[in-house]
Amino acid sequence: MSEKKPPAVTDGASTVDSLSIETARLRLRMFRPEDLDDLAGLFADPDVVRYVGDGKPVDREETDRALTSIIQHWHRHGFGRWAVEDKRTHEFVGFGGLRSLFGLPEVVYHFATAHWGKGFATELGRASLRYGFEAHRFARIVAIAKPENAASIHVMEKLGLRYEMLANYYGMDVVQYAITREDFRPDDSVYVLRS
Repeated sequence: MSEKKPPAVTDGASTVDSLSIETARLRLRMFRPEDLDDLAGLFADPDVVRYVGDGKPVDREETDRALTSIIQHWHRHGFGRWAVEDKRTHEFVGFGGLRSLFGLPEVVYHFATAHWGKGFATELGRASLRYGFEAHRFARIVAIAKPENAASIHVMEKLGLRYEMLANYYGMDVVQYAITREDFRPDDSVYVLRS
């Protein structure tokens, strides 16, 4: 895969620590340790985690480990998942971005149920794809979902990803969708990358 990874560390300080993206309604920013309460609230909601892992809510201790992993992922890979805030209210509404799925960049999105149906997953997904293809020059980005997660599959399709195959990751049967850099068409939506 022809991928270009920007340097993750400069003079001992991470260049990714201040990276953020603004879209029309969202601010995607780096996670901080003080985001634990918001992330724990998200992971404790059975509706949010229904199609994640074993589908069961996660306790605060496991959420803390996940938060540490999310933060470390940026330093290991130079890309990752953001905390997502509503630009108008500054409220934490979810998280998502890109993660490494066994070496493949994967777009992911998770939102609090109060923010479902607002198009936030599509807005976040579009910005994440653009970041992956423009800043990292990834050749291809994938997305996976459990076959019964119709809402997530709908978002993948709205983003222009196409069905590739049934797959099994982490012991879960999933559908895998993908989009190539050549097929991705950024639209005229707001996208401001800040570092």
